[in-house]
Amino acid sequence: MARKPFTSSTREIPAVSGVPQHIAIIMDGNGRWARKRFMPRVAGHGKGVESVRAVIRACMAKGVSHLTLFAFSSENWRRPADEVSFLMQLFMRSLQKEIDRLHENGIRFRVIGDLSRFEPGLVDMIRRAEELTACNDRLTLTIAANYGGRWDILQAVERMLAKNPERRSGFTEEDLNAELSLNYGPEPDLFIRTGGEQRISNFLLWQLAYSELYFTDTLWPDFDEKALDLAIASYRSRERRFGRTSEQLCESEKSAKQEEASRDSADHA
Repeated sequence: MARKPFTSSTREIPAVSGVPQHIAIIMDGNGRWARKRFMPRVAGHGKGVESVRAVIRACMAKGVSHLTLFAFSSENWRRPADEVSFLMQLFMRSLQKEIDRLHENGIRFRVIGDLSRFEPGLVDMIRRAEELTACNDRLTLTIAANYGGRWDILQAVERMLAKNPERRSGFTEEDLNAELSLNYGPEPDLFIRTGGEQRISNFLLWQLAYSELYFTDTLWPDFDEKALDLAIASYRSRERRFGRTSEQLCESEKSAKQEEASRDSADHA
């Protein structure tokens, strides 16, 4: 069954609720967490897996429908070779260990990014996990691995042009959206970066156009449900106008409440 396309925040005004539909996270601070404890950097990555589990559980409990985690950027290949090797092995071990549990909990698993640099065994494992969980709909968990926002846009443009070789202009956002790696999910409502840095580091450049940004000094291995609650509380305090004025937003909310009251009256008539 074809999935309904999601609203573009620059073309239409998305529905807004107290719980973000889609949360995207840059999981930063694993190495610093380990250094503070006089441990090797890789120990922080291992500990960070526990935070991933905690955040997945919290998102399911809160009714979040999509969670996207930035696990490995296209720039992370510049890190020391032993750390990169550990991260790849950690990814494989975690996938082997967790995929059945994700499936049992109704979680749809996806990976976005350029997988051409990964070992064939890991790519095969990813594809089998995606196939196994394809029909699950309780939560869509996306892992961005060897991913870069600029890469995403460029590959989308190339695919769009390849499908329309006769066209030279007149393309729309919808045309490009259909070719982006995250075309199966809504734009993130809330972007979180842990570890104290305040930048988006080439992550979901197109999709974060109207996301609410939240930065915290908490290092990723220390990020838990309470830390997520603080991020969501900050999100709820924001006025999401999508280009409108505050007055227009108030009028829109007033009209929505009046329509809801009218429907309730009709139902009880």
